[in-house]
Amino acid sequence: MSGFAPGDRVGVAWLRRTDGTCGYCLRGSENLCPASEYTGWDADGGYAEYTTVPAAFAYRLPDGVDDVALAPLLCAGIIGYRALRRAALPPGGRLGLYGFGGSAHLCAQLALAEGATVHVLTRDPAARRLALGLGAASAGGAYDEPPEPLDSAILFAPAGDLVPVALRALDRGGVLSVAGIHLSDIPPLHYESDLFQEKELRSVTANTREDGRDFLALAARHGIRATTHAYPLEDAPRALRDLKAGRFDGAAVLVNDRPPRN
Repeated sequence: MSGFAPGDRVGVAWLRRTDGTCGYCLRGSENLCPASEYTGWDADGGYAEYTTVPAAFAYRLPDGVDDVALAPLLCAGIIGYRALRRAALPPGGRLGLYGFGGSAHLCAQLALAEGATVHVLTRDPAARRLALGLGAASAGGAYDEPPEPLDSAILFAPAGDLVPVALRALDRGGVLSVAGIHLSDIPPLHYESDLFQEKELRSVTANTREDGRDFLALAARHGIRATTHAYPLEDAPRALRDLKAGRFDGAAVLVNDRPPRN
């Protein structure tokens, strides 16, 4: 019934269960299900040698791509994809990315593949170099003004004081989506300078399974690849410290080197 067989290669993402019966699920917004459960939050698996997931919430993984390369797609990639769609970027539009870590550098690749002009704004010099290497039109500081008005922007950095900065960078009718699960407090917004001319501010909550399937298909079609830095599973605390300190660009991946059980 699951469509999987023993030995199939599958991926486990953040969303791991919904009730399937509430109004949100029935209208295609299962990411808003009040009974939703999440990997590493409601069930073990985020930092574990072994995990389980309901088969309906597992993703079939493509052959020919190694596990380290695929791992960031299942979390950072999927949420970046939803944030991009929530940002309502028009075809050939101008997109600003505030923060350029694991999620943003995958989102940028998809936006570029779909014909967007991408401007990156981040405090990290290494991330700015990565952005330019991937094809971004510009890469400046997090609080800099982009070289042209933006049709859409995505805030990946968990800094609420960047919300008015990003809103002011939008052109008329532009949309800012906030991708993080956490955001520091947003300072007061000024209606005329920050929101007038039909600018929109949108939040992003988790993802749907359709988001995951769509993104993995697009990633395979466009050859989207994560810049990865692998750490042994037992070095997870060091990986988190390095992440907080900005010691690497792209995404960190925890690697379980222990042999599987028979």
